[in-house]
Amino acid sequence: MTATITAPPETPVRKTGRPKQNREAIFLFLPALLPVLLLSVYPLIRGIALGFTDARAGLNVDTSFVGFDNFAKLLQNDLFWSSFRIGVIWTLSVTILQFVAALGLALLLNTDIKFRGVARTLALIPWAMPPVVVAIMWRLLLHPTNGPVNEVLQTLNLTDQPVNFLGDFGTALPAVIVVGIWVGMPMTTVTLLAGLQGIDRSLYEAAAVDGAGVWSQFWNITLPQLKTVIVAITSLDLIWNFNSFGLVYVLTAGGPGGKTMLPMLFAYNEAFRYGNFGMAAAMGDVMVVIIIVFLAFYLRNRLRSQA
Repeated sequence: MTATITAPPETPVRKTGRPKQNREAIFLFLPALLPVLLLSVYPLIRGIALGFTDARAGLNVDTSFVGFDNFAKLLQNDLFWSSFRIGVIWTLSVTILQFVAALGLALLLNTDIKFRGVARTLALIPWAMPPVVVAIMWRLLLHPTNGPVNEVLQTLNLTDQPVNFLGDFGTALPAVIVVGIWVGMPMTTVTLLAGLQGIDRSLYEAAAVDGAGVWSQFWNITLPQLKTVIVAITSLDLIWNFNSFGLVYVLTAGGPGGKTMLPMLFAYNEAFRYGNFGMAAAMGDVMVVIIIVFLAFYLRNRLRSQA
């Protein structure tokens, strides 16, 4: 007697519909992607391309490809090197002093002080204000004849004559740096404060048991634990400060005598005051390369910290 083996019925393969889901995801992503492409990516590519042309302001003006001529002219332009030097001084000064001040404020706000919540809220005010409003406010504060700062200095007999902080060759750049520190400090403070609150308190308790003082705990616990946060916020501050435009433009417009002429202001004047779009775009290309270097440094440290 021969047994008949009946094969089990085939189970139908269910289609997951993944290609359809991918198409739907791309369709939903387009509304967010298109504005970025049209308003950010395309102008960036267009600006980079203009740096290799002799484009000028005006209607129906012929534009031709000039290769690296604009960059060669920049290298021979003393105003370019002066603006670049001032930009480096501005960027490093604001970033370093801003970090030191923000770290001190973050350490203070991390302690159990009275009205700590109110103090944290007040610390965010400079960041919440538009740069143009901040610049106008500081212009009024530093006014040589009617400004409160000069009034206080004269009342305390610290100066005999009013000081034109934003109009004097020797004080314009330091005054602008002080304003830049005040504007950017809140974001750095909040970031460092978040890092401080993430440090395990048991580390400090164990260090205190071992007899470590406040400075020893700061150097051996706080700073090492904040290393990732410090690298991240400092790298971003360098990029933001190097790209500064609105604040310094309203404060001094690059004056007096070019003493506060940052690279972005130099490029702006070349484009919209003198109509040299090609030269201004070449300056923008140089800025893009420098920012890419900053970004590479930032991403490199981020990847190292996550490894």
